[in-house]
Amino acid sequence: MTKKKSEIWEWTKALVIAVALAAIIRYFFFAPIVVDGLSMMPTLHDQDRMIVNKLNYKISEPKRFDIIVFHAPENKDYIKRIIGLPGDKIEYKDDTLFINGRAYEEPYLDEYKKQVIDGPLTDPFTLEEKIGRETVPEGHLFVMGDNRRFSKDSRHIGTVPMEKVLGNTSIIYWPPEDFRLVK
Repeated sequence: MTKKKSEIWEWTKALVIAVALAAIIRYFFFAPIVVDGLSMMPTLHDQDRMIVNKLNYKISEPKRFDIIVFHAPENKDYIKRIIGLPGDKIEYKDDTLFINGRAYEEPYLDEYKKQVIDGPLTDPFTLEEKIGRETVPEGHLFVMGDNRRFSKDSRHIGTVPMEKVLGNTSIIYWPPEDFRLVK
């Protein structure tokens, strides 16, 4: 009888430790997220499942063009691409991104740009027109979805405070046939 109790106790301890470790890992390091909507097409598809790396933004600075997950004003989590970092001056003209006066390539948009026949993929704008400032404020990011015509992003909700960022994401793990690293 004591041997049976001991075995049950060992299994219980192992289960409690496993659940505690899983909770710690999910809360502090990595978490799953489901893409909801088409705002990141063609890079990400509706219902893609991804891993959010929470640790990366706690120990390092965000990088331009990273795909991040953040708490949006509507009490939802959004997935968007970082376009502007603090201090950047952002402008779009002739379907070209200019950051601090320099033109940047956006190869992740090439597929959509080829399909558009009725004007630019990204309507022209300046940062001042969108947020009322010439540069991205300190501690904030300017983000946009890859599906520029159908994305609710910093052009509509303003810049994203760094404390709202959950982390970055680059791994699609579901569906299995779409498993890949995203850039």
